[in-house]
Amino acid sequence: MRAVVQRVSEASVTVGGLVTGRIGRGFLVLVCAMAGDTGKEAERLARKVAGLRIFRDGEGKMNLSLPQVGGAVLAVSQFTLAAQGMESGNRPGFSRAAPPGEGQRLYHHFCTALRAEGLVVETGTFGAEMQVALVNDGPVTILFDTDQRG
Repeated sequence: MRAVVQRVSEASVTVGGLVTGRIGRGFLVLVCAMAGDTGKEAERLARKVAGLRIFRDGEGKMNLSLPQVGGAVLAVSQFTLAAQGMESGNRPGFSRAAPPGEGQRLYHHFCTALRAEGLVVETGTFGAEMQVALVNDGPVTILFDTDQRG
């Protein structure tokens, strides 16, 4: 799975003019299930996100995790994180993304795994045209790819 995690002071997602998710301090997580991913990748990604220490401590160092600051997660599915083919052209392909049914299942599994880590999780609507608003705090943006160990 792939994810872009942005530390935010606030974020929201709107679908068809209605807000489906809104958080204050926390993480906006754009997430994409890749072809071949399983629930294990979703759970591992959720543990990494929950443990990510990018909030400032009393000394101004990025040393605190989301649970330590009482933050929340806004998780938004984004299949375009699977983009490929840009080396030879200008139009990306998305064939490395999981098929829609599997992508939706893994997106929901990821959100459930985040909740199992004790986090408050708001969501967008899988497969919908969404408008995402955020105030990136820092800015701080972290990339995760479960295929890349490290």
